Amino acid sequence: MIELDKAYDHSTVEEKIYKMWETSGYFNPDKLPGDRKQPYTIIMPPPNANAPMHLGHALFVTIEDILIRYKRMQGYKTLWQPGTDHAGFETQVVFEKKLEKEGRSRFKMQREEFYKEIWEFVQSNKHITENGLRRLGASCDWDRNIFTLDPEIVRIVYATFKKMHEDGLMYRGDRIGNWCFKHQTALSDLETKYEERVEPFYYFKYGPFTIGTSRPETKFGDKYVVMHPNDKRYAQYKNGDTFEAEWINGSIKATIIKDEAVDMEFGSGVMTITPWHDPVDFDLAQKHKLDKEQIIDKFGKLLPIAGEFAGMKNAIARPLIVEKLKNKTLLVKVDENYKHNVNVCYKCGAIIEPQIIPQWFVAMAKPLPDGRPSLRDMAINAIKNKEVEIVTEKFEKIFMHWMENLRDWPVSRQIWWGIPIPVKYCVDCKEVIVDTDDSIKVCPKCQSPKLEKDQDTFDTWFSSGQWPYATLMANDVKRGTKDFENYFPTQVMETGWDILFFWVARMVMMSYYRTGKQPFEKVYLHGLVRDKDRQKMSKSKGNVIDPLGVIDTYGCDALRFALIFSTSAGNDIPLAEDKIKGMKHFANKLWNIARYILANVSVPIPPLAEGGLGGVTDADKEILTKLNQTIKNTTVHLDNFRLHEAAQEIYQFTWHELADIYVEASKKQLADETLKENTQKLLLHNLINIIKLLHPFMPFITEELWGILGQADLLGRHDLLIIEKWPIV
Repeated sequence: MIELDKAYDHSTVEEKIYKMWETSGYFNPDKLPGDRKQPYTIIMPPPNANAPMHLGHALFVTIEDILIRYKRMQGYKTLWQPGTDHAGFETQVVFEKKLEKEGRSRFKMQREEFYKEIWEFVQSNKHITENGLRRLGASCDWDRNIFTLDPEIVRIVYATFKKMHEDGLMYRGDRIGNWCFKHQTALSDLETKYEERVEPFYYFKYGPFTIGTSRPETKFGDKYVVMHPNDKRYAQYKNGDTFEAEWINGSIKATIIKDEAVDMEFGSGVMTITPWHDPVDFDLAQKHKLDKEQIIDKFGKLLPIAGEFAGMKNAIARPLIVEKLKNKTLLVKVDENYKHNVNVCYKCGAIIEPQIIPQWFVAMAKPLPDGRPSLRDMAINAIKNKEVEIVTEKFEKIFMHWMENLRDWPVSRQIWWGIPIPVKYCVDCKEVIVDTDDSIKVCPKCQSPKLEKDQDTFDTWFSSGQWPYATLMANDVKRGTKDFENYFPTQVMETGWDILFFWVARMVMMSYYRTGKQPFEKVYLHGLVRDKDRQKMSKSKGNVIDPLGVIDTYGCDALRFALIFSTSAGNDIPLAEDKIKGMKHFANKLWNIARYILANVSVPIPPLAEGGLGGVTDADKEILTKLNQTIKNTTVHLDNFRLHEAAQEIYQFTWHELADIYVEASKKQLADETLKENTQKLLLHNLINIIKLLHPFMPFITEELWGILGQADLLGRHDLLIIEKWPIV
């Protein structure tokens, strides 16, 4: 007889159990026992190689590990492919903050020196991320671990770029984009956010019209007045008419443009346009073939066109410009309480200044030269045809709406950390040369040796958008396997709903483009973890829960079960430490059930096929019925991604049906010699099955108990729980 301690001590179990799993080799699908033919693959969303674990990581690891452990127990050939992300802009921002603290700046460093330092910085921290995954119980295949800057990944990214360039989908163009002054790089629309602000809104006389603006510092180059063609107030003016107007730095000649894009109800119904610094104005200028003039440089300072204000920052120049226009009697009025949304950098909060900057773009709506539809349409068709299924209908609708309004994707960034764009430019003939291995030394068109390298890097999402097939293809090269052939398409992509467009949509498009197949069959989107009051967690609010800290206190199983217990697909999760503490109590309840059973059972269960198990008393029959129903319900819930309902089902049975009712009934039955042996078998049968059902959710305590049952010779045979068969009824 084995006597358990009175309380479960996770601190003595978790590291030991994880090492045992790793040593077994069972994380590797090629080393799983039995004849497993059907693959089940999840590609891990690669966490930032430099970032410590947060609750978002804990949630995705818990969900994906539950699915993988469940399918492994069902006999699938399970591959959970791990990896880490260089996270270009994100990591560079962190590293530049480090440089600032040291009194240094990347703008005073050589590019090669900066890259070397940040590479060493990431590599020195990479193990922290990977060890965090281990502490969360991730049963991923470390033999296949990969990094987004591994040479094999870079080669695949370059091959995609080259193919897109040859197919006319990748082009370099002077388009307006979001520019961050602080980080000196363009950002995609998804890398900016809007903040509501209250600022003055100014009305000025502009010739015979009144115009309104919150940004008078951009108006030096304005020489077009736009109005709606149906606005009766301005019917006397014709498209193309010109007039003279006194303006900030003297008299100008302005041209009238009629366009339906103007809102007749806003202000005076007339506006001037600044094509270089506003995306709507840029589109109007493109449409009507109007001039574009830069007013503000990449550092947020006014250019010589601003005259006496040249060299000034926006915020300093604005009141001075208003004062000058007021002295010229051109200020009509000021609305001091103008409420509007301001576009800012999602990392530093600096106001975005739209700029026309040469960038590399992916054409999203252009049909492919091989006759296939556009990237956008391939993704739309995949959702419509259910080749890719988004688990929640709400997000499917959001996905479709966003895809139908998609703009071309800027994939170049003016940063130094990441995958360099493999392009050279001929100084003499201006030829654009794609050089993926840096082997071209002279221009193939004019033979000039005067070649300049493109200084930009790829947007991180361009490389991570290829992650599902790139990881498998890269490992085929590194390890000599046939992973792409055997494990692609994958079965599930599980990630946060907040990167549905950043990442999921792009993976779908890129996969169809490169492989002709969907990257995954299902998309499961989890919500964001918030505090108990459903507020966003932040250090400034003091409501952040450190996942590794609570693992130290309560154990990994308690954190995992607390996270999953209320996690329905797509909904944000309120989490308080009390909930984690409550699940620690549940782990102890399971431990005490096992402790009681081990103290009272000394016989293994005969196989069910031999008819060695049955209900004698009403309590026996009731617990068998309830257990079988729990097995069925849990299986159905997991098959349909209702992980929270599966967890609640097991919790209810374990705590109430087994512990509160049957364990109590068993105390009398064990004292009756005619009932004792059958009661012992039923207690053990329930414990074995509940341990199996709980294993995907609470892997450490269940594996520990399984090992103890094996040591007590109560299983008839003993291997690790991780490869045991899932209960069936």
